[in-house]
Amino acid sequence: MFSKLYAKWMFAWETALTTRDENRVERPLEWGFDHLVDFGGDEAAQAVAAGEMSGLEAMVALNARIAADPHSFFDYKTPTDFRIEMRHPELHPTNVRPETLEQEREYKRQAKVGELRKEPFLRFTSAVKTPYPENDVVNARWYESAGNREQGVGIREGEKRKPKQAMIVMPQWNADAISHNVFGSLFNQFGISVLRLSKPYHDTRRPAELERSDYAVSSNVGRTIEACRQAVADIRSCVDWLEAQGYEQIGVLGTSLGSCYAFIAAAMDARLKVCAFNHASTWFGDVVWTGQSTRHIHATFEHAGLTQDDVRKIFVAVSPMAYMEQFAANPKRSLVVYAPYDLTFIRALSLDVLKNFDKYGVDYVAKVLPCGHYTTGETPYKYIDGWYIGSFVWSTFRKLAATG
Repeated sequence: MFSKLYAKWMFAWETALTTRDENRVERPLEWGFDHLVDFGGDEAAQAVAAGEMSGLEAMVALNARIAADPHSFFDYKTPTDFRIEMRHPELHPTNVRPETLEQEREYKRQAKVGELRKEPFLRFTSAVKTPYPENDVVNARWYESAGNREQGVGIREGEKRKPKQAMIVMPQWNADAISHNVFGSLFNQFGISVLRLSKPYHDTRRPAELERSDYAVSSNVGRTIEACRQAVADIRSCVDWLEAQGYEQIGVLGTSLGSCYAFIAAAMDARLKVCAFNHASTWFGDVVWTGQSTRHIHATFEHAGLTQDDVRKIFVAVSPMAYMEQFAANPKRSLVVYAPYDLTFIRALSLDVLKNFDKYGVDYVAKVLPCGHYTTGETPYKYIDGWYIGSFVWSTFRKLAATG
């Protein structure tokens, strides 16, 4: 009886949180072949225009081509303009609730009168170019641990030096610029430096015409795929920069959409040895179709006559399941946190991740939160989540340091 009442309460709370923002926009279906020009997008668009195949058929074929040759799609050239800039932290909210807008005004006021100090941000030009200049300037707040900054100081001759360790953190879809910054402070206490990376179309990278980070996931299929490609290149570029600073052991933490990006980056890049996936799914399209937070995108696809199977196929290229073998091929330690009352990454999709991790022999730990997707950010669940992630990252890096 209690479990049923708890589930009912949790589902109601989760639904309230996913419906409180009223600025989600249902946009028309666009295939977006122009966002995938250098991987066959032009040819696909021409075939559709000539009546040789439908837009759906062309996009499915393009996804199959990417999944069959992922390194040709996700590989990149290391940026050459890495720099640290001192900047005032900003909020960049994605909702228009009065309390959030007031919080944003307060950040701006503090910066103006000198009450808010400037912080270091890693900035560089993304290896993937999009039609939006502001989106192509990558932004990552830099939390350098004191131990890494002072590495080598006080080490006696013959004493083993601790490897320099760092985590790249990617928050959830529509996260503001402050979300997940707490992991910077937390991991610093473990001697681990952190780059809190802004995802494509988020906070400082969001085009001026948007209130939300809609271009990261939308009914423009090609642009959604391109956003993932860019995010993966940005993560790997951050690894390049960290290695140039002497970091030897590097991991990635992704939440929700961030976990999708983090998984594919780790599948493509063997240098990512520690992976924490805070809510995970195998198929991108299934999340779009079944999730509460993407119901407006689902509506567009359904109105266009697409089925769940169609949507799964047009997003194969950005689905972790498509790269499970590549992910399992290189040694790494992973954490999967999932929630049984999740109405965004439904439980069955997370369990499918674990099933496939077992199938492919992935070294992982699974933890269950007694809540949902959005309620993960609420008390007390955010503290449980922080404990799961923090203890995993601490213990895994400790073992890595011991083994060299």
